[in-house]
Amino acid sequence: MPLPSLEDLLSSARVVSIPMRVKFRGVLHREALLVRGPAGWGEFSPFLEYDDDESAPWLASALEAAWAGYPAPVRDSVPVNATVPAVGPEAVEGVLARFGPVGAVKVKVAERGQDLRDDVARVAEVRRLLPDAGIKVDANGGWEVTEALTALDALAPSGLQYVEQPVADIPGLRAVRLELRRRGSEILVAADESVRRQEDPLLVAREDAADVLVVKAAPLGGVRRALDIIRQAGLPAVVSSALDTSVGIRSGVALAAALPDLPFACGLATVSLMEGDVTDASLVPEGGRLPVRDVDVREERLLRFAADGSRRSWWLERLARTHAVLAARDRKSAAGDTE
Repeated sequence: MPLPSLEDLLSSARVVSIPMRVKFRGVLHREALLVRGPAGWGEFSPFLEYDDDESAPWLASALEAAWAGYPAPVRDSVPVNATVPAVGPEAVEGVLARFGPVGAVKVKVAERGQDLRDDVARVAEVRRLLPDAGIKVDANGGWEVTEALTALDALAPSGLQYVEQPVADIPGLRAVRLELRRRGSEILVAADESVRRQEDPLLVAREDAADVLVVKAAPLGGVRRALDIIRQAGLPAVVSSALDTSVGIRSGVALAAALPDLPFACGLATVSLMEGDVTDASLVPEGGRLPVRDVDVREERLLRFAADGSRRSWWLERLARTHAVLAARDRKSAAGDTE
C-alpha cells in the first residue's frame, strides 16, 4: 500500500483523551490519534514512552485500517476474556461485572509496589467468583526467572492456562518454560513483549521460548503482517489489545477473525476499562464474544473527549515524525529493489 501523504493524515487527524475507570499500566487517561481514509478510521496510539521507530508499526497499522481495510474473516465473532488490572481482591468483582459473562479472565500480576501475596489474593478471588473460567496471568516481564517459578508455584492452585511474559527476555522465557516442563507443570508460557518489541518477532519461536504467542495488530504493523508472523512462527496465537478505543479494537477483532485457529479467548474486551469511547456502539462483549463489525465514529464523541491544545499539538508532531520514519523506510526499500 502506498504511504498516504502527511497532509492527508493531518487533514482528518483527531486526538482524544479518554479517562480510565481504573489505573492500567500506570495510565489514568488513554490518549489516541485517529485518522480517516477511504476504508474508514484507523487508530495511532503507541504508549507515550515509545520512540518514533517503535511507534512506526502502530502508524502502519492505522493506515492499513483506514486506507486498505481488513482481510476476509473466517468467523463472525471472537471469544474474549475479561481483564483484571492490579487491583485489590475487594475490587475484583466490580471489575468483572463490567465485562458481562465471560469464559476466561486475564489477571495482571507482578505490579510494581505490590508483592506476591497481592497477586495470589487477586487471582484467588477471580477463581472464587468464576470457578469454571480459564485464567491466565500477565506479568509484563516483571519477574526474574526464580521469582517467576516461585510465583507460579503459589498461583498454580487457582488453575492457570498460561503465564504471559513472566520475564523480560527470551533466554529467561525459555528457562521458565523448560523448568515448568521439567516439573510436570501444565502451565503454558506465552510471549507478548518478546514478540511485539523485538526487531525479530520470530526469534521467540525459533528459541523454543514460548508455547503461545500473544499478538497485537498495532505493534506488529497491522493485521496482515501479524497474520504472516503467526503463520511463520507455527505456534498457537492469542490476539490482544493495547488499551485501544473501539477503532483500535476493530483491528484486533479483524486479526482474530482471520486466524485459521483460535484456541484461546482473546484480550480484546478492554474498552470496558474506559469511561468513554469514540462511538455510541462500543465493541464490548456480548455473551463473552465480540462481533466482527465496523465502528461508527461519532463527531460528538470526538468533541467530548478531544485532547486539549497542548496534547493535540504533541500528537500531531509525533504523527509527523513517525510518518517520516515510514517514508524513510519506503525510500530505503525502493532503493534496495532497484539495486
